[in-house]
Amino acid sequence: MSARLSKLESGIIVVTDDMPHLKTAALGIWVGAGSRFEEPEEHGISHLLEHMAFKGTKRRSARDIAEQIEAVGGELNAGTGVEATAYYARVLGADVTLAFDILADILTEPAFDPEELAREQNVIVQEIGAALDTPDDLVFELFQARAFPAQPIGRSILGTPESVRAATPARIRAYLGRQYRTGRTVVGAAGAIDHDAVVREIEGRLANIPRAAVAPPLPARYAGGVELGPRALEQAHLVLGLEGRSYHAPEIYALQVFVNLLGGGMSSRLFQEAREKRGLCYSIMAFHTPYTDTGLFAVYAGTDSGDSGELMRVVVDQLAGAAAAADEAEVARARAQLKVGLLTALESPQARAEQLARQILAFGRVIPLEEIVAKIDAVGVAEARAAGQALVAGGRPTLAGLGPGAGLESAARIVESLERRAA
Repeated sequence: MSARLSKLESGIIVVTDDMPHLKTAALGIWVGAGSRFEEPEEHGISHLLEHMAFKGTKRRSARDIAEQIEAVGGELNAGTGVEATAYYARVLGADVTLAFDILADILTEPAFDPEELAREQNVIVQEIGAALDTPDDLVFELFQARAFPAQPIGRSILGTPESVRAATPARIRAYLGRQYRTGRTVVGAAGAIDHDAVVREIEGRLANIPRAAVAPPLPARYAGGVELGPRALEQAHLVLGLEGRSYHAPEIYALQVFVNLLGGGMSSRLFQEAREKRGLCYSIMAFHTPYTDTGLFAVYAGTDSGDSGELMRVVVDQLAGAAAAADEAEVARARAQLKVGLLTALESPQARAEQLARQILAFGRVIPLEEIVAKIDAVGVAEARAAGQALVAGGRPTLAGLGPGAGLESAARIVESLERRAA
């Protein structure tokens, strides 16, 4: 990548990657504040703020925002995560100025009109309802809450109907002023972009963002345990996990290789054993989500209630087996998949801009592609096995399940064997 970085006097970082063969540009503003930074009475406010940003400013109505960006064929969107919130756009290179003007406007001059707020609160309550009606979404919320109980990192990003409806314009504005600070704001752009022009655009447009320091979130406290939700469903939805590693852990690349060979593709151990050999599920996947000071490893699958125990036994056995005996061919495939996935994603300007911004938020620097590839290539069999063994031995497992009760209880009994191995 040909990334350029500038740190403005305000503390805001601008990072870009010019892709001269493109006519379009992807750009955005990333803020290192998400649901993990909320106080108990603010549950869901990060996500609500993201919604309200598009509902009008002092200069533009919600309709103005939509019509102005779409008049040039552009798109606006946003997303709230546990540790960051992003506001981004995709436009022709000639319309980058307009896109930045709108994005800066919604972050620095939001109106928070009470009528718009009431409507958007209702929209989010419907979104919460939809999530509650979707078991393969809800089971992950149960999993996160059980892994990190009674703390912001374990709470749903969406909030609850009660917490969302309790938000007021004053409370949203207070959260915005407390959490959206220049020192944790990154402007990222890629595609038909001129770095110096982007810097000029941003220097004045984000002048209203406060410069004061921000308190870090509460340290995560992984607990683990079992959270079962008996429901009259056709399938049992199961997530089994363990405490993972932070972005900064030295073994993070080895762990990603291990997770990939375990359940990252059709050749993975879990797919081959659970689906191809036994027909226990349609799909099964393993993944790892890193955070600033911790992480979560998980395996998800849906299966017939009567097969829940057998499926969970396969997961536990394959997890332990991979940690003990992953071989060179598996590790090589996993490395290749990770590298191709990385390189394929970076052909998209949106993916490039997002990667750059998230690297700045997580590491304070742009990590050259060659460095990432070298670290992946450095993972051998010994490193992958060691990462898996540390994962298994690291603490109490977390199991979340939704579906017929008998199947869930059978799965829970199998998980006890993994806990005994870790003890």
